[in-house]
Amino acid sequence: MTTPHRVARPGRLVADDIRVVFRPPSRGASPTVALDGLTLDVAGGEIVALIGPNGCGKSTLLRVAAGLLVPERGTIALDGRPIREPDDRIGFVFQEPRLLPWRTVAGNISYPLELAGWPAARRAERLGELLHIVGLEAAAGLRPVQMSGGMRQRAAIARSLALSPAVLLLDEPFSSLDALTRERFNLELLRLQQRTGTTVVIVTHSIPEAILVADRVIVLTPRPGRVAAEVRIDAPRPRSVELLDEAMVSRAAADIRSHLETGEQVA
Repeated sequence: MTTPHRVARPGRLVADDIRVVFRPPSRGASPTVALDGLTLDVAGGEIVALIGPNGCGKSTLLRVAAGLLVPERGTIALDGRPIREPDDRIGFVFQEPRLLPWRTVAGNISYPLELAGWPAARRAERLGELLHIVGLEAAAGLRPVQMSGGMRQRAAIARSLALSPAVLLLDEPFSSLDALTRERFNLELLRLQQRTGTTVVIVTHSIPEAILVADRVIVLTPRPGRVAAEVRIDAPRPRSVELLDEAMVSRAAADIRSHLETGEQVA
């Protein structure tokens, strides 16, 4: 009897030996090696949190993954296809929402659909789905200046999901929110990921946030960034903020802190 072949879930992101160097235009100035020898394999449908000291290359790695930055060495691929430029299969949420101020929520969210040439009826149908996913149906006609920071970030997430990306990259998306709102948004992110099945890579400086949302927490070394450690979060889903009171979380947090403090790469 033949064993059926198991098909991998779409959305696998693989970074292999990534090196990124920023070379200043002025002669005599020293180059900055942001990443060097970074290798990471994110499974389809997985949530991975990146954490590390300031300047270790977390955001740089997201930009490489999004096709916004070409590494000096190494490759990054989504489902086996190399990423060398911006790709509709990958959504990006920046720390700031970066909404177009002259457009309404609906206009901002549907903008990628317009650029992709979707006809009006199809855009309207997809817009309705996206507004429902992020709970902004009542705010569709508002402009960014009329919205709270949390609403603007939800609109930015909806915009990043417009073309149904296989991977969603988030660069400290909730850092400007207060603690209670941030917890609520972490749970909303988990619910959203459960509905869409999207692979998520999130950059954060918050250990509790990383533990609450992630299947794995990747600790990066000080610059040049590479993987120092991987901490698995063996907690069932769906999750709640009560998870942060469990002994397992304390052990995971202590493990993450120990690697952040030493900054050493694990063999």
